[in-house]
Amino acid sequence: MISDKPGDLVLDSFAGSGTTGAVAHKMGRRWIMVELGEHCHTHIIPRLKKVIDGEDPSGITKAVGWKGGGGFRYYRLAPSLLEQDKWGNWVINKDYNAAMLAEALCKLEGFRYAPSDAVYWQHGHSTERDFLYVTTAALNHEQLQQLSDEVGPERTLLVLCPAFRGCGEYPNLTVKKIPKQVLNRCEWGHDDYSLRVENLPKAPHSSPLPEGEGARKGCTSLAAKGESAGQRRLDFSGN
Repeated sequence: MISDKPGDLVLDSFAGSGTTGAVAHKMGRRWIMVELGEHCHTHIIPRLKKVIDGEDPSGITKAVGWKGGGGFRYYRLAPSLLEQDKWGNWVINKDYNAAMLAEALCKLEGFRYAPSDAVYWQHGHSTERDFLYVTTAALNHEQLQQLSDEVGPERTLLVLCPAFRGCGEYPNLTVKKIPKQVLNRCEWGHDDYSLRVENLPKAPHSSPLPEGEGARKGCTSLAAKGESAGQRRLDFSGN
């Protein structure tokens, strides 16, 4: 905290017991912490609750006159969308069901996930006339032509599937293969990652973490929000 100033963003990729977040919070910094393991629930979250409630007298509390306030949002990292089969080919991770896959791909493509109850090919939309359809089936020409006819000339549809075979033009369809489409969005061999995080869910009005909830295998992220002394709400969001 020597070279930063109030309002700056502090990142701790190995949160441990949450000391970085606790100190940054008391000093008026925004923060992001990332951690693996159960101690996120047994140590970090209880500690941050005390910080926000003004019940943590340790560290720099007296030096900065900390009285409590602020809050944070809590996320669990989803499993990898793709995995390699025994032949080394990239395939959709078996941990993903149809709904999870559609939602993940909507997020990757910048679409809003909003599956229709009436139209099977409307899993998401970017505008009132631009839609996204995700399927794990390989599509042939007849199926693509049927989709094109149903979409009509006034709308457009992005189709994501593992494989397709077409023999004509579909002016209102854009068809992409899922593994290739996802892999093309990955950053390989970079040492200057942008850390761009898009389409984060909005914090719910009230969603307390159930007592005794265990962390799933994966990466856990906690991020600070609002530093006003009057706000003492914890907001948690998970996938």
